[in-house]
Amino acid sequence: MRNVAQVDNPFKGIEIPTVEKGIVDINRPSLKLGEIVSGLLPYLFAGAGLLLLLYLIFGGIQFMTSGGDPKAMESAKGKITGALIGFIIVFAAYWIVQIVGTILGIEV
Repeated sequence: MRNVAQVDNPFKGIEIPTVEKGIVDINRPSLKLGEIVSGLLPYLFAGAGLLLLLYLIFGGIQFMTSGGDPKAMESAKGKITGALIGFIIVFAAYWIVQIVGTILGIEV
């Protein structure tokens, strides 16, 4: 058995992305704004979904631990309502982007 210190290259066969190879193509003259936005949209929608989940969990925990306090219950209901309204807005935005992309022939 060999220890990692005894191996000449522990990352042999594993390609590590570098600026030249993967993350950004530096040989490309320029990126257009639409390409940047199209590349970021899936990550933005995923981030919005995670925030929705966290906000719903936080509102639910606050509601369960309110102990019957009307002020705390209203605050928790407001958080849950805000999260659901945000979900509807993000869901509608996703489909609007998809429809506009289809109409204009842009791959999003």
